[in-house]
Amino acid sequence: MIADGAGRAVAFALAPGQAHELPHAAPLLARLPGVPMWVVADRGYSGHAFRDHIWSLGARPAIPPQVNEAPVACPEPIYNNRNRVERLWARLKEWRAVATRYEKTAASFLGVLCLAATIDWLRR
Repeated sequence: MIADGAGRAVAFALAPGQAHELPHAAPLLARLPGVPMWVVADRGYSGHAFRDHIWSLGARPAIPPQVNEAPVACPEPIYNNRNRVERLWARLKEWRAVATRYEKTAASFLGVLCLAATIDWLRR
């Protein structure tokens, strides 16, 4: 999921449960209407190829390194804004169908997720 600076959902991609989300991150960034100033993500997205992709877009990555990686610059005041995405997920999971993945097909689950995100946009 990509969220804007106000913590509202902008774009989604649904990945299989056993697969990592990193291959879906670059196409999600392409769906943004403009160039973000910062791209904030957690340690799971720390990869040199993804960081290089963010730099090539004209944005700056705020992604902490993995424990076994060399240190990279990750400004803490910027990285602290990642909690907005976590709070967005908490609001979306207030919907039982989102929290329990009640829908059987990926298309219907994505529809419920979009509906919950739309209502979250209207409330904010």
